[in-house]
Amino acid sequence: MPCHLLALIVKEFLAILRDAKSRLVLIGPPLIQLIVFGYAASFDLNHVPFAVYDQDQSVASRDLVAAFAGSPAFQQVAQLHSARDIKPLIESRQVEMVLDIDPRFSRFLFTHQPAPVQVIVDGRNSNTALLILGYANSIIADDGSAWAAAHGAPPPLARLEARALYNPNLDSHWFIIPGIVALLTQVVTLLVVGLSVAREREAGTFDQILVTPLTQMDILLGKSIPGLIIGVVEANVIIAAAVFWFQVPFHGGLVQLYTGLVLFAIAVTGIGLMISALVATQQQALLGAFLFMVPSIILSGFATPIANMPVPVQWLTLINPMRYALAIIRRCFLAQPGFGALLPDYAALAALGFCSLLAAAWLFRKRAV
Repeated sequence: MPCHLLALIVKEFLAILRDAKSRLVLIGPPLIQLIVFGYAASFDLNHVPFAVYDQDQSVASRDLVAAFAGSPAFQQVAQLHSARDIKPLIESRQVEMVLDIDPRFSRFLFTHQPAPVQVIVDGRNSNTALLILGYANSIIADDGSAWAAAHGAPPPLARLEARALYNPNLDSHWFIIPGIVALLTQVVTLLVVGLSVAREREAGTFDQILVTPLTQMDILLGKSIPGLIIGVVEANVIIAAAVFWFQVPFHGGLVQLYTGLVLFAIAVTGIGLMISALVATQQQALLGAFLFMVPSIILSGFATPIANMPVPVQWLTLINPMRYALAIIRRCFLAQPGFGALLPDYAALAALGFCSLLAAAWLFRKRAV
């Protein structure tokens, strides 16, 4: 290698390693993302909350329920006495599965006929629903085989009958595409807002804005409102494509959906303004946005269920706006939620938006001093 090229390479290494911010970018984001991916990105199911509607009330049906309750993949949280209670429990996400045992279950077993067991799952998350059905089928088959061996009957006797609410065919597009609405809204809003102040600083015009009669609140609003509007407009395009091009059904109200989208865009705008206040260049703004976006997507339930994450990681998801936006958008597409059902998610987004905008205003004031 020529000496002059080697000298240039050494110079670049020294320039990168001397700068504290560069060292932080090289070490911090990879470690943070490794921890987030390592703990949060898991497709294994543990302690899936389920309810039991046992219409047979026999020894055989109780043994089957005990097999589910004794599995590390499931956790019984409710005992139902009416079929009317099934849908509200799944709609409110109190359970992800209902085990519905036919009243003729034990009679079928003793007469050596296939005994149907209906497993009702929440089809809004098709990936999780398919995993739940796989685990449930394994438990039902094992229990049926054990019963058959104990009673001299030909196995298998128990048979799973799957039923998915809100997404009968468990079409993954119905799960992924509504999530993309939240994902791309966040990406566009965060980049537009995050780069706005950094671009002014690089051009040397931000100090000129500070000496104008505009107040800091005027500057914050002027920098945030365009990004917010662009994010919502982008969401409109994606929603239209989801419904008319990809044929994803839309069952919820537009008012409920857009209330959530606007609150989500406000929360993301606050985060983008915080990034803008902390960085000096557009490159730093892009890195800051990337550092936030990747963990945000993983911790939102976009691909892997939040309930499967370790408890400390689940607490961390509570400060992630995308978690609540995903819940609102998916429920509006596949269910018919009222404002009351979505109120906790609205309140969380409003609180996160208020806190992020307040923090951004404080950071701008501190940098302006």
